[in-house]
Amino acid sequence: MTTRILVAGVDTSTQSCKVRVTDAATGELVRFGSAKHPDGTSVDPEAWWHAFLEAAEQAGGLDDVSAIAVGGQQHGMVLLDEHGAVIRDALLWNDTRSAPQAEALIRRLGEPDAQDDEPAGNDDESIHARGVQRWVKAVGSSPVASYTLTKVAWVAEHEPENAAHIAAICLPHDWLSWRIAGYGPVADGEDAHLDALFTDRSDASGTSYFDAATNEYRLDLLDMALGRHDVILPRVLGPTEAAPVKASSQVAGSEVNGGCLLGPGGGDNAMASFGLSMSVGDVSVSLGTSGVAAAIAERPVYDLTGAISGFADCTGHFLPLACTINGSRILDAGRHALGVDYDELATLAFASKPGAGGITLIPYFDGERTPNRPGDTARLEGLTLANTTRENLARAFVEGLLCSQRDCIELVRALGARIDRILLIGGGAKSPAVRTLAPAVFGMDVTLPATDEYVAIGAARQAAWVLSCAGTNSKATTEPPAWKTMIEGIESAEPTPQVYESYARHRG
Repeated sequence: MTTRILVAGVDTSTQSCKVRVTDAATGELVRFGSAKHPDGTSVDPEAWWHAFLEAAEQAGGLDDVSAIAVGGQQHGMVLLDEHGAVIRDALLWNDTRSAPQAEALIRRLGEPDAQDDEPAGNDDESIHARGVQRWVKAVGSSPVASYTLTKVAWVAEHEPENAAHIAAICLPHDWLSWRIAGYGPVADGEDAHLDALFTDRSDASGTSYFDAATNEYRLDLLDMALGRHDVILPRVLGPTEAAPVKASSQVAGSEVNGGCLLGPGGGDNAMASFGLSMSVGDVSVSLGTSGVAAAIAERPVYDLTGAISGFADCTGHFLPLACTINGSRILDAGRHALGVDYDELATLAFASKPGAGGITLIPYFDGERTPNRPGDTARLEGLTLANTTRENLARAFVEGLLCSQRDCIELVRALGARIDRILLIGGGAKSPAVRTLAPAVFGMDVTLPATDEYVAIGAARQAAWVLSCAGTNSKATTEPPAWKTMIEGIESAEPTPQVYESYARHRG
């Protein structure tokens, strides 16, 4: 009987760490474990390490695992000193204290110089717009508070003593991978092997100091934030390149001949798309706390307005991505306002008609990022005595959520990305109203993958890919393993273009 080969995918997310032990040939789940991360937007990375160990133990251990890879929350800043010790708590993607530094970086790059850029002018609006364009051309995206470089700039400005001790900068998935590889803080006089830090294109592309089009770090931009660039940055590995592992590492593979290989890992959005087996022409719409529309593109995508982030994926392609601050919480607001649960909200929405009797919700409850309106609030347009019913209000909340995601889809489409298939995932996709009305609002069929841990699946699939390529140059291993994605169904509906047209008119 053939012994099956096992790989593991790790999802070190904002909320928790998940470990998925998987059959390398089929992608079938074998074992699973999870452990919570601390709440907050500033976290000691050691908590991630302990959560990983706990999740791995819950998953039955990793001794029989032949390869492992880590997918992780993007943008978080981990600062290490020369001993490999963490200098301060990591600032996570959702820590917004560096918003002023993001604007300062945009303005600094937008100052007038010899470049013949548009828009011309020395007023604040022109400087900002020119700065956004130059950042997009440099690294694919314009700085926002989520991105690593803005957080480095915040530390340089507010914690100069900490900034002076920075010897290496990495991201959550980079740091956890480095620890899994057997490295960590050392005593005085010992080598911390900071040069063993590694990452991949997808996660590096969210830092604001890496150009995924050329696969090069922009040290001049790091210098702009930190005042120096004599720091170690993780080596960027190719999609199937195994990372260096310390000979004494016993984290995984102790029962495997030759030990356990460690893949490059990647950012969570890229890993989720890989876990879904997305290819060029696919767009995923993920409805969680926020909403994310991500596409696979063959070439770099440059949105000179800064609305689309020009990230890389974890296969060698690109991942143009638009994110809304308001996602499935829009449904929660509707439930609370009407005093109903999710199923009751759907029943009410189905009792109304497309367009909600003329009511349109602009769902910017916490401000918005796409479009960039951080100080905006939500509002209902078109209310009359005749149309203000519970049914119409429920429909307006569902249509408002879907129209906000249609905005993201249209931005991706306008930049030339092919859209042949839309995959709807995330907690918000469990709503029967969202699933049923999405194809009408989006104007095309919607594919519904089964609810699953797609970041961990993507990491495991990458681990299997690295394993299949190990020690060979065979062309047979240049494609990732073809794991089947479970599809619950495909929703179809008659398009209702008037719903999105009304939404676009009211949001302005």
